[in-house]
Amino acid sequence: MNNTTFMGLEIAMRGLYSSQRAMANIAHNIDNVNTPGYSRQVVNQTSARPLLVANGAGMLGMGSDVVSVDRVRDIFLDEKYWSEAQYLGEWSVKATIIEDMQTIYNEPSDYGYTKIISDFYSSLQSLTTDPSSLSTRALVKEKGVAVAKYFNSVAVHFDHLQEDLNNMVNAKVEEINNIADQIRELNLQIYHFEVMGNKANDLRDHRGYLVDKLSRLVNCSAYEVETGLKLPNGEKETRFVVTISGKALVDHEKAVHLKCESRETKLNEEDIENLYEVSWADGNKLQLKSGELKAYIDMRDGNDGIIGSDGRASPNCKGIPYYQRKMNEFVRTFALSFNEGIIDTDGDGVLDNIEGHVDGFTLSGNTGIRFFAMLDEYGQPISSTEFEARALDYASKMGIADDPTTSWDERLVAGYQNITARNFSISFDIEENPSENIAASSNAGEAGNNENINKLLAMRHNTYMFMEGAPEDFIKTVISSMGVDGQQYNQYLDVQEGIVMQIDNRRHSISGVSLNEEMTNLVKHQQIYGAAAAMIQSYSEILDILVNRMGI
Repeated sequence: MNNTTFMGLEIAMRGLYSSQRAMANIAHNIDNVNTPGYSRQVVNQTSARPLLVANGAGMLGMGSDVVSVDRVRDIFLDEKYWSEAQYLGEWSVKATIIEDMQTIYNEPSDYGYTKIISDFYSSLQSLTTDPSSLSTRALVKEKGVAVAKYFNSVAVHFDHLQEDLNNMVNAKVEEINNIADQIRELNLQIYHFEVMGNKANDLRDHRGYLVDKLSRLVNCSAYEVETGLKLPNGEKETRFVVTISGKALVDHEKAVHLKCESRETKLNEEDIENLYEVSWADGNKLQLKSGELKAYIDMRDGNDGIIGSDGRASPNCKGIPYYQRKMNEFVRTFALSFNEGIIDTDGDGVLDNIEGHVDGFTLSGNTGIRFFAMLDEYGQPISSTEFEARALDYASKMGIADDPTTSWDERLVAGYQNITARNFSISFDIEENPSENIAASSNAGEAGNNENINKLLAMRHNTYMFMEGAPEDFIKTVISSMGVDGQQYNQYLDVQEGIVMQIDNRRHSISGVSLNEEMTNLVKHQQIYGAAAAMIQSYSEILDILVNRMGI
């Protein structure tokens, strides 16, 4: 027997092995049909090296070989997905946070600003019918407390939300660092497998899935860079790199972390203490363009781009500091107008001095009582006298009191900067004795005089008190502005969801596993396996006849 005696058996055996490996690959695909980031794998099957037949008869085929198992992946679609997912992450976070902020205002409702300020003015209106009524005076005090408590509550909830966002910033930084470490480890594993010519398909899929997650967190780019060297199998050596705004987060076997450090000074006057500043761990400044991390920072720090006293600019969006600032602006202007009668009456931008609560007279003939003030360091309302002293002290610190050209009213106006939505309250005088200290009269000793209360009520309809109009118009404008921003964020989110979904569907149409296709391939390779087995059976019978039955 020559060398070609068993050749048919060898060819049939190769067919068995090829179809067996193909069926094993199909099973792997089916098992991972729901695995996130998995790419369909295909067997690369080629004809085996042919055998040169003696006597110049030609070349005899030797069956088939499985030379590799390749994953089906479109790098262009991956890069497109990563470039768009960052915006999806940003707008999804902003749309969610602004809904939380709208809930804080609690409008419209029976406990919102419109109802509370309306009840306050209604109590003042009731007082005009009987200025000496002690029960109505007590009601005015309670409604004034409700106004102050509303702004206290809004400010406190904004503080809590800002703290939550600050914690989320830290959590997202840790998540980014964790993903960077995982990618670095995968880089090393993939390199060790592929340096000898193998293909680490599943590891590459997992690495791509991690980049998918990272792309929603921060604006990142990921690509392979040729080193110029050759692998032992002759292929070009590559290194996988992930960058944020051009700086490498992962460079093959190296990973640079981000870090959070508490700010030494506030970015905004309205901020809570110890907010995190995010930077590279090596000290370089981090440039964020999009992603969930940027969204949390924007909504935590956004003050419409206002530049602080230290020259740092806040993010150019309307985040928590912006709405805290608007609340502070309201309570300062409202308290100044109601207490002092210092208000713009004709829209010329110049504050006029008309009569306020401080100019009216109490039942005992006293004057100089302020209705609104602020809480002290212990959370207790301060008196009109103490408030005046604090106002002048603030004016002195600002250098206003030392200027001989500065009027008394200008010093008081500056002093009202002490009031914030957090510490806004009625004065101790009103809190302690509303029956006596509410100044309804325009003259001493006239218990039935309601002229001062009428002047205070008239301020309700002064459309020049704020740039946005009357007191009720101010808050309505703020809430409307927030609603418009919320609609805009949701529109951006809807558009971005459509773009990302389209790209992901295209990726899935190429890389995803189709059960129908896999089952068709399974039947095909099963038949090939059966045919190869039948060939082996036939060759077995032929060899049996040749060896055992022909005899020598």
